[in-house]
Amino acid sequence: MERITRIRERLDGEGADVFLVSNPVNRRYLTGFTGSAGLVWISSTRQAILTDFRYFEQVKTQCPDWELVRIENYTDALQALIEEEHVQSIAFEKDHVTVEQIEGWQEKLSVQFRGISGWVQELRMIKTEEEIANIRKAAQIADEAFAQLLPTLRSGLTEIEAALELEFLMRKAGASGLSFDPIVASGPQSALPHARPGERVLSVGDFVVFDFGAIVNGYCSDMTRTVLIGEPEEKHLLIYDLVLKAQVSALQAVAPGKTGAEIDAIARDIIGEMGYGPYFGHGLGHSLGLEVHENPRLSKTDQTILEPGMIVTVEPGVYLPGFGGVRIEDLVLVTEDGHDVLTSTFKELYVVE
Repeated sequence: MERITRIRERLDGEGADVFLVSNPVNRRYLTGFTGSAGLVWISSTRQAILTDFRYFEQVKTQCPDWELVRIENYTDALQALIEEEHVQSIAFEKDHVTVEQIEGWQEKLSVQFRGISGWVQELRMIKTEEEIANIRKAAQIADEAFAQLLPTLRSGLTEIEAALELEFLMRKAGASGLSFDPIVASGPQSALPHARPGERVLSVGDFVVFDFGAIVNGYCSDMTRTVLIGEPEEKHLLIYDLVLKAQVSALQAVAPGKTGAEIDAIARDIIGEMGYGPYFGHGLGHSLGLEVHENPRLSKTDQTILEPGMIVTVEPGVYLPGFGGVRIEDLVLVTEDGHDVLTSTFKELYVVE
């Protein structure tokens, strides 16, 4: 498997004998194991999953190419493997292992530990065809659910009622779960980028921001649309059209060879030129996959060069305290000659009468 080969190359470069994976998302990415407990052991000649009785049969089914190491005590199992393979050095995920855990290992295990970061996350940045298909399907489910939700929106509905209906529609359309708890934010609440839906009633004059995503086979989608309750006023149209212009302009620039910072600057400059720069305070976008927020990022500081197979969101926003906010977000696949937009919902302003 190419992923394991790449990890072994990193081991050689680090001068370590074993890579020990504890991050459950990375564990799933490398092995296919979806259980909630276990460690992954990768050496030059061995690839094993260490887990307990609850998951023996699951590992056999999901990971036929992996050795199952049955454990009752993780430390004892690790020590046995260290002795069997004459291990001198183990690379571990320092951004996931706790201080207490590493101190316990160092105290009880006769081996040197080297903290590393990002080995698996870097592999996850470029998606396989299977991963792309899962994310594409998740995006289609989100599009379908939102299309069914729109005709049901009305003044008098609460944010939480709209959020629950959106969740129901995504699950009914085939989602195994949600990428995150949906954001439904109306009126002044829509000026909070990560507002939580509450009992506020959708009212005439409100922008309503919907930010949501579905999960298919473990892979996430993410999209945002903003609608308006009642006829738009001039300020509504100005803000909405500005965000839409920034979003479309940045999206059209997504291509291999560009950096996240370059794409971010396109949207940021458009919003800034109209005097609304201070009201666009987050990055333009992020990648996703098994997690809804992954690298690379479209931000002022990310110099990662986009490559075919990467998937990013493009989601500028303008948030005016006391008035409301607008965010528009699409999922975009970087291709050999440009990009492919995975989100299909229209972006013209939808007015709820």
